Amino acid sequence: MIVFFIRHLCVKVYLLSLFLYILGLIKFHTFAPYTKMIIPMNQTQDQVKIKTMKMVLGIGFVLMVLKFFAYYLTSSSAILTDAIESIVNILAGSFALYSLYYAAKPKDEDHPYGHGKIEFLSTGVEGGMVTLAGVAMLIKGISAFFNPHDLDNIDIGLGISVFSGIVNYMLARILIKKGTALNSSTMLADGKHLLTDTWSSVGLVIGLIIIYFTKAFWVDYVITIGLGILITYTGIHLIRESVFNLLDKADVVKIEHLIKVLNSKRKASWIDIHNLRVVKYGSVVHVDCHMTLPWYFTLEEAHTEVDAVDKLATQEYNHEVEFFIHSDPCLPKSCYICTMEHCKVRQHEFVEKLEWNMGNVLPDTKHTIV
Repeated sequence: MIVFFIRHLCVKVYLLSLFLYILGLIKFHTFAPYTKMIIPMNQTQDQVKIKTMKMVLGIGFVLMVLKFFAYYLTSSSAILTDAIESIVNILAGSFALYSLYYAAKPKDEDHPYGHGKIEFLSTGVEGGMVTLAGVAMLIKGISAFFNPHDLDNIDIGLGISVFSGIVNYMLARILIKKGTALNSSTMLADGKHLLTDTWSSVGLVIGLIIIYFTKAFWVDYVITIGLGILITYTGIHLIRESVFNLLDKADVVKIEHLIKVLNSKRKASWIDIHNLRVVKYGSVVHVDCHMTLPWYFTLEEAHTEVDAVDKLATQEYNHEVEFFIHSDPCLPKSCYICTMEHCKVRQHEFVEKLEWNMGNVLPDTKHTIV
C-alpha cells in the first residue's frame, strides 16, 4: 500500500519536475552568464562563500539519502552509480567547506600572501574523488553485464532521479554564479561537478524510461558505463585545472581584460606598463608590473599615479586585488611614444601612441619604436 502511494506520488512529481527542469535549462542557456553580484552589507565575501557551501552540503546529504532509497526500491546499477557519486559530492563538499574556512584566515608571518591557494588544492582533491568514483562506476557497469538482474519500481526511481537532477541543476547554477562573482575556484569546481551530475541525471532518466517501456535491462548497464566515463572525464579536468592554478599558469583571459581596462583609462603620464604578471591566491588576485612615468615627477606625484592605477583595477574587479607597481623613470627613447603635451624636457618628437597588448606589456622591457 505504501509503495503504491509513493509510486503515484512520484509520477505526479515527475511530470511537474520535468516541466520545471526543461524550463530551467532554457533559462540557463538563454540569459547571459553572471559576472556581478550584490553582497549583503552585513556579510563579507568569505561569509557568503561559507554560507552557500553549507547550504549545498546540507541539500546534497538529503539527495544522497533519496538516491540510495531509489536504489533500494529499484536495484538499478545506474541509480546506484548516481548514489555513489552523491557520496563523492558530500566528501568533496566537506573538504571544500573546510578550504573556504581556511582560505578566509587573515595573512600571517608564515603566509604573507594569505591562505587562498588551498582552494586550488580543494579543486584537485575533489577531482581525485570524482575520478575514483567514475572508475568505480565503470567497473560496476562492466561487471553487471556478467551478473544481470531485473529492476523493480522503475517509475519511483524515475521520479526521484528527476527531482534530484533538478535540485543539482539549481545548486550548480548558484555555485557557478557566486563562484564567478567571488572568484572562488572551489565553488566553481563544485558547481561544474554538480552540473555534470545534472547531465548524468538526464541520461539516467532517459535510460530508465527506455527500460520502463521496453524491459531492456541491459540499457541500465550501458548507462552506468556511460556515466562512469563522463564522471571520470570531469574528475580529470578538475585535477588538471587544480595543477595549473597551483603552478601559477598565466590567466590569459584575466590579463587581456586588465590590459583592456588600463588602455581605456590610461593617462598621458602613463608612458608604458611592462613586466606585468597576474597571480591568483584563491579569490585574491595579485598583480605585479613596472610603470614608466616622467623622470622629473616627484615621489608624491609618482605615488599618485601608481595609486590611480591601483584604484582603477580595484573598481573593475568585484573581488580583492593587490597591486604591486614598481615605477620607472622614462628614457630619451620614450619620447617617441609619449603623449604628454608641453613637456619642457622632450628630446625627441612624438611619433605614435602604442596600444598596450600582451606582446608589449608582459616582457620586462620599456616600450619604444626605435
